[in-house]
Amino acid sequence: MKNILVPTDFSENSKNALKYAQLLFNDYACNFYILHVDTALNAQGETLPHLRRRRQILTESPKEILADLLNITKTTNTKTKHSFFALCEHGFFIDTVKTQVDEKHIDLIVMGTKGVSGLREKVLGSSAGDVVTKVQRNTIVVPENVEFSRPKEIAFPTDFNIFYSHEILSAIEEMLDANSATLRIMNVMKNGTQLNQEQENNKAYLLDFMEETFSKNHSFHTVTNKNVKSAIQCFVESRDIDMIIMVAKNLNFIQQMLFDSIVEKISFHTKIPFYVIHE
Repeated sequence: MKNILVPTDFSENSKNALKYAQLLFNDYACNFYILHVDTALNAQGETLPHLRRRRQILTESPKEILADLLNITKTTNTKTKHSFFALCEHGFFIDTVKTQVDEKHIDLIVMGTKGVSGLREKVLGSSAGDVVTKVQRNTIVVPENVEFSRPKEIAFPTDFNIFYSHEILSAIEEMLDANSATLRIMNVMKNGTQLNQEQENNKAYLLDFMEETFSKNHSFHTVTNKNVKSAIQCFVESRDIDMIIMVAKNLNFIQQMLFDSIVEKISFHTKIPFYVIHE
């Protein structure tokens, strides 16, 4: 049984994340914990009364809205292997998420985000960005314009500077198995540089695993570019990538990839789910 935590603020983006999580693990036995944290301030610095007025939900309490969401989700999901539970808590968002991760033995967090288009930088840094960087649990960030289809082409950018542990490989294997997907492993190199011996060893280990486990559903790619972010973006767009997987080794870089407001093409951030694996 897989335990999945889906934080919600009742926005369309968070509802999309809940739908996407169900789609990803369509054939898996899963417990979905839908969490709403009733805090004094949200990521944009708005008080709850302001939020409620903006959402026109003054007549209902968060518990009532969460109960409605739970009922709708149960009604629309016909998978007998999927179970849903509502969690309405009061407190600090990240602390509450950490508590629920421990108490419910959460395997995966799936969280919606609106992306950078038309927003200020701080909007995401206090919610999805904080979950990715402060909660030691694998997290999928689902952007606002995600396509509701199973990912078939998954990119795995890596510099081969890490040893691919059982936890990392198991998470990748599960995502590929769950969606019959193909993994495109990419490495960005600057002109005139080569992998060192440790990188070569890690690459060989990863290649052996992929050959043994997914002999036909993977490929390796080397991209020459001075800018890693630009290289990843070009690769994702040129190959019609449906999801990006990265290991949470360099959280600052992942923050930039996900939440940097200065991007060449907004579409990259608003359509492609991002799976961050913690070791």
